[in-house]
Amino acid sequence: MAAKPPAVMMAAPKLRLASDAWMQPARRQQSLLSLTTLELLNTEADLSDIGWDGPQLDTLWRYNQHYFDDLNAFDSAKRTVWQRPLLKDWVDRNPPGAGVGWAPYPTSLRIVNWIKWALAGNHLDRTLLNSLATQARWLSQRLEWHLLGNHLFANAKALIFAGLFFESEETNGWRNKGFEILFRETSEQILADGGQFELSPMYHAIAFEDVLDLINLAQHYAPALLPAETELVSTWRALAAKMGHWLSAMSHPDGAISFFNDSAFGIAPSNEELFAYARRLLINEPAPLLQVTRLRESGYARLSQPDAVLIADVGAVGPDYLPGHAHADTLSFEASLFGQRLFVNSGTSLYGTGPERQRQRGTAAHNTVVVGGVNSSDVWSGFRVGARASPFGVRWHSDGDALELEGSHDGYRSLASAPTHTRKWRLAPRALCVADHVRSGAHIAEARFHLHPDVLISLYSPNSGKFVLKSGERIAWRSEGGPARIERTTWHPEFGKSIDNTCLVVPLHQGRSALEVSWA
Repeated sequence: MAAKPPAVMMAAPKLRLASDAWMQPARRQQSLLSLTTLELLNTEADLSDIGWDGPQLDTLWRYNQHYFDDLNAFDSAKRTVWQRPLLKDWVDRNPPGAGVGWAPYPTSLRIVNWIKWALAGNHLDRTLLNSLATQARWLSQRLEWHLLGNHLFANAKALIFAGLFFESEETNGWRNKGFEILFRETSEQILADGGQFELSPMYHAIAFEDVLDLINLAQHYAPALLPAETELVSTWRALAAKMGHWLSAMSHPDGAISFFNDSAFGIAPSNEELFAYARRLLINEPAPLLQVTRLRESGYARLSQPDAVLIADVGAVGPDYLPGHAHADTLSFEASLFGQRLFVNSGTSLYGTGPERQRQRGTAAHNTVVVGGVNSSDVWSGFRVGARASPFGVRWHSDGDALELEGSHDGYRSLASAPTHTRKWRLAPRALCVADHVRSGAHIAEARFHLHPDVLISLYSPNSGKFVLKSGERIAWRSEGGPARIERTTWHPEFGKSIDNTCLVVPLHQGRSALEVSWA
C-alpha cells in the first residue's frame, strides 16, 4: 500500500464571504470545566495530568478530547477565556500527523466544530486558520473508505465545511470531493423511511444533526454552490423532515431516544435541541405519529395507546456490510407507561473489545428471548457480527381497540433442530401482552424484561406481581410459562455510566411464554 502524503503546512487560503446569517446549531452539554479540566463520557481529567495523547485514558475518551464539542455547547460564549488558550495549546502540542487527534474521524469533527465556532462570531487568528487548513488537507488524503458509514459521512461533511469556509482552487477541490461523496452516501445511508442505515437511534440523531449543519452551511454560502449542489441541498431539506419523523417515532414520551443497537444519551444533541435547530432552518415539521407507525425500511414499529407507547425491533441488525454498531437484539422492545419508561434495553456505556462490551451487545441484555444461552446474532469483538438473525413474517393489525404486531426470526438456526422465535405484542388501552413461541428443539429458553431503574417490582406468586412507577402508579403483571424470577442487572444510559436495575425473567414452558401487564 502506498504511503499517504505528509501534512502540507502552508498559509491558509482567504476566507469566503457569506451571503446569509449563520443559524445557531444544536448544542451539547458543557465539557470544558476550567482552563485545563475536561469532563467527557462521565470521566473528568486535567490536561496537566494527561496531556493530549497517551495511555491514561481509552481511545474513545481521547477521540472526544480532540473533537472540541465545547466550542458549540450550552453557554459556550462564557468560556472563550478558556477555549482560546485550549485551541492554541492543541496546535502547539499536536504537530500535524502525530497522535490520535489526527485520526480522520476526530479531525473531521474538530474541523466542523472550529468552523461553526468561527461562524458564530469568534475570531480564529492566523495560526489557527493555518492549522485548520492543514487539517483539511490532511483529511482529504485519508478518507475512511475502509469504514464507510457515519465515519465517511463525517469526513465528507468536514471537507464541505472547510471547502466553503475558505476560498481558493484548492478548497473548491475539498468541497467538490465532499459533495461527490454525499451525492452517493446520502441515498445509501438515509433509508426511505428517514432512518440512518446503521439502525441506532443515537447515530441517527448524529446524522440528523449532520444534515441540518450542511443545510445551515449551504444557506450561509448559497452563491458559492454549483447548480447540482444546490439541488442536493434542496433534497436534504425534505430528507431532514423525514429524519425528524424517524427520531420522533424512535423516542419515548419523555422526549429522548430509545436504546436499540449502540445507543446512549449525551453523545448526540438532545431531541429538543435538534428539533429547535430544524425549526430555525424552517424545516417542515415531522409528519404526525400514528397509533401504528411502521418504519419499514429500518425494521422498527411503534404502537401507541393513550397511556402507553411500545417501540419494537422487527428488522435486520443493520446493513450487511456494516453491522459494527449492531446488538443481538432482534424482536426486542422498549415501552413507556404514563410517560415513564417501564421496559428498557440495557444501553451502551463503553466501546472496546472486553467482556462488558460483549455482554452489553448480547441478547440477554435486551428485552427479548434467549435460546440455549447463546446470542441471536453472533456479535463478537468490539464491532463485529458473524451470523445474523433474519426476521420474517412481520405483520400488524388492529383487533378492536387493541393493536397487534408479530414477527419471527431464525437467529438460533445453528442450534440443534434450528429453533425459530416468534413474538406477538398486543397493546390494548389498558393492557400489554407479550407472547413468545420458540418452535423446534428442547433448548432452554427465557424471555427477559429489563425494568427502568426507577421501577420497583414485587412477586405475589411465581407468576404474578406488580410494578410501581416512580410517580406511584401500580401496574399488575402476570406471566405464563415457568416460574418467573427477578435478576439484578445494570442499565447504561450514558457512556461511562452503569446504574443498577432489575430484570424479570420468564422461562418458556413447552416452547411458550407470555407476560401480561395491565393498569387501571
